[in-house]
Amino acid sequence: MHVDILRSGGPQETDAEIRRRRESLDLVIVGGGDGTISSTARTLYECQLPLAILPLGTANDLARSLGIDDLQQAFAVIKANHRRAIDLGSVNDNLFFNVAHMGLGVSVTEELDDEAKKRWGVFSYLRAFFSAVARTRQFRVQITADGDHYTQRSIQLAVGNGRYYGGGNVVHESARIDDARLCLYSLRPQGVWELLTLAPLLRGGKHNLARRVFTLSGEQIEIVTRPAGMEIHADGEPTTRTPAVFKVLPGALEVVVPRDASELSEQETANS
Repeated sequence: MHVDILRSGGPQETDAEIRRRRESLDLVIVGGGDGTISSTARTLYECQLPLAILPLGTANDLARSLGIDDLQQAFAVIKANHRRAIDLGSVNDNLFFNVAHMGLGVSVTEELDDEAKKRWGVFSYLRAFFSAVARTRQFRVQITADGDHYTQRSIQLAVGNGRYYGGGNVVHESARIDDARLCLYSLRPQGVWELLTLAPLLRGGKHNLARRVFTLSGEQIEIVTRPAGMEIHADGEPTTRTPAVFKVLPGALEVVVPRDASELSEQETANS
């Protein structure tokens, strides 16, 4: 086995090198956080190259969705080279693995920086949450999911393709990255203490147990907001703005996963 190592200066360089070498590559191994890995989604999908990951970020939510717990396990998984197809999410034709969101979640992301992540780790998300709540405003949203229409007010709306986001939160207790559907939840306007009481349910993906949370799932979801032009982040990175069309691409990409990854996902769902 021959391994070529690329120390990339950024997404554009990574994209160019993968495309240049596409005919000679059997597997692309990407080391980094969710944003770094997500930046390769379009290239890997168009080149139809399989992906393996080395989780080197703070949250590592894609690794969680794939059943990979740490770096040591990731090396063992790559060596075993067991593969399966997963879905990709799309928002305004931008591909993502985990979750795209607007509102409070975007404000939380904007409060995070590299220094805070290094110092506080996963707890940096909680610190950013309190700062973000103070400056987040409600918005009006029209949702169309597989032909059904809904109108409501929200402070946070997320659409998930994978299972995990934001450092281990679950987008929905039944969500999986290979189930050919998107899961949406929207938080109705509420105060900081109400949000804190929701936290355990949101962490475990049990959104349907709270009246202050609206949920649905579908293959295509269209979002129109007022005000218009709200920023949308996907896998933690600024991606596009509303209005937005979300789609799922079933079985779009082959990835290297633990042999029992499918069983683990089912067990997690059963125990949620």
